[in-house]
Amino acid sequence: MVFGNDYEGHFLAVENEVRLLMMALSNSSWRLLQPSFFLIGIPGLEESQHCIALPLCVLYLLALVGNVTILFTIWTDPSLYQPMYLFLAMLCGIDLVLASSTAPRTLAVLLVHAHEIGYMVCLMQMFFIHAFSSMESGVLVAMALDRYIAICHPLHHSTILHPGIIGRIGVAVLVWGLLLLLPFPILLQRLVFCRATVIGHAYCEHMAVVKLACSETTVN
Repeated sequence: MVFGNDYEGHFLAVENEVRLLMMALSNSSWRLLQPSFFLIGIPGLEESQHCIALPLCVLYLLALVGNVTILFTIWTDPSLYQPMYLFLAMLCGIDLVLASSTAPRTLAVLLVHAHEIGYMVCLMQMFFIHAFSSMESGVLVAMALDRYIAICHPLHHSTILHPGIIGRIGVAVLVWGLLLLLPFPILLQRLVFCRATVIGHAYCEHMAVVKLACSETTVN
């Protein structure tokens, strides 16, 4: 009888300790227990996500084929080694990265319900999406500069925008996009995420991730 009472008391003590531990962990950072986010997909259209995935897949394949075709054509034809076509090749490369950063994960969410995405994978996807979007706008500015010089200074176009200058512009756009967005994942790593890790998109977007944090986000 005494043994039964001791056993029951020990069991209750262990149960209380486990309950307190679970309560403490539930209020702590999710990185220790659930290192992932949950991507909803397209909110409100859960029943028709399979139908949406089909045209999205077709568009992604068209983007791949179209951009690769343009890159291959410019690469194999030396007569196209001109500023307009070189900037177009940069734009195609950026579009390939952007499409490949979003479409595969979105299709996985819509088709096979792969809603879970790891913490580091989410940060990498977010970085590539925002960084290469910034690079895309930089290349468009460079293309506008090329057209301006071609119209206003046609006789000096080849001397102003020679291959060396084009290469430097490309490097500047690349470095600008990387440096501009590098603080995003670094600042996100200092945030604490508690219980709500559900993102209302089919991919990781910066402000959607920031809004999930339960710590101070003023710097972000």
